[in-house]
Amino acid sequence: MESIDNIISKLEFAQICWVVKDIQAASDFFSKSLRISGFPSPELVRAQDLGMSYLGEVVAAEWLTTQAYNGHTFVELVQPLSGQSMFHDYLNQYPAGGAQHFAYRLSVEHFEEVVGEFRAKGYAIISEVDHPIARMAFFDTYETIGAVTEIMGITPEGWSAVKQMEKGN
Repeated sequence: MESIDNIISKLEFAQICWVVKDIQAASDFFSKSLRISGFPSPELVRAQDLGMSYLGEVVAAEWLTTQAYNGHTFVELVQPLSGQSMFHDYLNQYPAGGAQHFAYRLSVEHFEEVVGEFRAKGYAIISEVDHPIARMAFFDTYETIGAVTEIMGITPEGWSAVKQMEKGN
């Protein structure tokens, strides 16, 4: 059995998520000012359709999202629309928006071990989702680093999707 230290050392920085009040303005900024291309049209996400929990319960919440690949990192933009979620909470606390979470990924086979390690260290899960391409847990690490930490366990289907996104498809 592999040690938890060895498993955690396999985590790769994968994504930074900006929660914004205007996703089109943010996309334009990244595209035109920083030359980060490839943001597709924003998609409407409904937390309840994904079975995404917020503070332990699946709740009705909606937001727009888009992401582009830059270097070795995905840049995600989220604009909260309705309901309650960690994204809505963030924009309520910081009306101008900002970098809300940072994501680290590894193979889904080690997801539970890493999540267990974070829980054992006292970090609470704010939100989680089990998606066909990844299992995701968002930890409240605000007091420690000023942002949420997302752990993504990427499925085999997810690794294929990542490769496609990296190519800009």
